[in-house]
Parts: sequence; structure tokens; C-alpha cells
Amino acid sequence: MAAFFVKSISLPKFIQYMNNLLVAENIVKTFGDYTALSNVSIEVPKGSIFGLLGPNGAGKTTLIRIINQITMPDQGLVTLDGEPLKPDHIKDIGYLPEERGLYKSMKVGEQALYLAQLKGLSNAEAKKQLKYWFDKFEIGDWWNKKIQELSKGMAQKIQFIVTVLHKPKLLIFDEPFSGFDPINANMIKDEILQLRDDGATVIFSTHRMESVEELCDHIALIHESNKILDGKLLDIKRAYKSNTFEVGLITDNKSEVTQSLKGKFEIADATFKTINDELKFNIKIENGASPNELVSYLTSKGELTHFVEVVPSVSDIFIQTVQNN
Repeated sequence: MAAFFVKSISLPKFIQYMNNLLVAENIVKTFGDYTALSNVSIEVPKGSIFGLLGPNGAGKTTLIRIINQITMPDQGLVTLDGEPLKPDHIKDIGYLPEERGLYKSMKVGEQALYLAQLKGLSNAEAKKQLKYWFDKFEIGDWWNKKIQELSKGMAQKIQFIVTVLHKPKLLIFDEPFSGFDPINANMIKDEILQLRDDGATVIFSTHRMESVEELCDHIALIHESNKILDGKLLDIKRAYKSNTFEVGLITDNKSEVTQSLKGKFEIADATFKTINDELKFNIKIENGASPNELVSYLTSKGELTHFVEVVPSVSDIFIQTVQNN
């Protein structure tokens, strides 16, 4: 159990620290007259992948730098596993920054060993872990190459390895797929999921919304220094859905059926791909109405070939929330 930093703690706080690996509370950070973070709070559940999202300049990188103790907050508290963040926690965090930091003139193996030992691994343990990862990625022949001899994607693999090899509790990936082709991006994606399944907690920051869909369990959206949305991804999707369904219907009387649908439902044209010559609509039903009723009505009018609920994507939610704020 984590060593909590107060002798007496309320039950809600105790539960908060037990369930979350990282808690940031009311973080404020200013640079002169510019406010980078304004009372931002997040809770990162243990064993989850937490998406930290926001437009450029929103404050994401500032928060990540505070968690990594690169800079300090003006106000607020960050705790890791129930303890206030302290210099010794650096060994518990692996950070892959968007701007990579490998020394171009050093050999890959020498540099990886050096960075591993900075994270607290012995020389022997560092070599053992590096052999495991180099074999896994099939890059053993890169050991004596200099970073400047590698492509951007190849260097990214080395950066990923030195981020994870000391098995930290918390991994922070800032745009981890930058520079990767689709095959290698999928490989890194699978590794991130496996790290989570093995017990690591991940903070994941990216502009690639499709990656958020595939990886994240929880998300927080920061905009203009304020957190404007957070929670479980599935719960957020449920909150943003509009009870709209894509419908494809084959009928002999398109005009009559279209007028009938307009009289009963809110409809709009749909553009999904199909091989049939059919009516295609997005049909919205009232809150509380059953989709079964819509299906029954449609099948009374023709052959129903397509019926899919329109689930908002993370990209849709991102754009709508930012525009509304």
C-alpha cells in the first residue's frame, strides 16, 4: 500500500488515492502574464490508459512537465501512488517527450545503457532489459550504430525502449507514433496495450483521435488552460450520443416513404457506402423512445438493409466541446 502523506485522511480522499496512481489537484501555472494552467485537476486510475487531449497551446505539455518535475506548479498538489511528488519518483516515471532527446553522435547501445542507469538500473540489469527489447524489436544489429545513422522511425524505437525498460509505474507518451509508418505504429500500439495489461499506468497525449479511440480508457480535455471535459471514454460517448441512426431502406415508393418519415422523425441525408439502390437517412428518435419502434416502422415500409447507431467519435466530441467553450 502507498505511504500516505497525512496521518489522518478522510474516506473519500483515501479511496481517491487508492484507486488512482496519479492525482493532480487544482494545478495553477503562470508564465508572467500568461496562464498556462488554471485550477486543473485530473485523476489517472491505476492500470489505465489516460488520454490527455487539447488543441496546441492548451496546457497539456505544461501539465506533463509538472508531473515530470521539469517545472513546478505555482499552486496545487500532485501525488503519485498516494505520496506528494518528490525527486525520488523520477525512477517510477517513464517519459517519451514529443521532442525527442537522444544524443545523435553517441552509439545506440552506449546511450541506451547510460539512460537506463540514470533510471536506477544496474549495468547488468540494464543490459538484460536492453537485450530483451532489442531482440523483441529485432534491432540487435543497431547496437554499434550512431543515432544520426538511423531513420526517424528507427530512432523512435530506441527512444521508446529507453522510456519503458526500467518498468516504471507511470508511463507518459507524448505523440508516441510520430515518425512511424503504419506497421510500426501498430507494433508500438500493441506494446502500449501490453504494458497496461502488465500493470503499468499510461498517460497518452496525441492529436491522432483514432489512436485515442483504440487505446484510451479515460480522457481529459484541456482548452485555454482549463479542463473542460473528463471521465471514462465510454461514459462520455454515451453522454454525447444523439439517438441518431443510419438507415438504409429499399422501397418501391421512395417519395411517399420519405414524406412519411419526415412527418414522424427528424431526418437528414446520410452518405454511408452501400451496394444497394436505397433510401439513406440519418434518423433521430426522441429521448426515451425505443429503437425497436423505429425498426418496426421501417420494416413496414420496405426492406431494411442498414441500421446502425451513430456513435460520436472522439474527434466529434473534441471539436464540439472546444467550439462550445
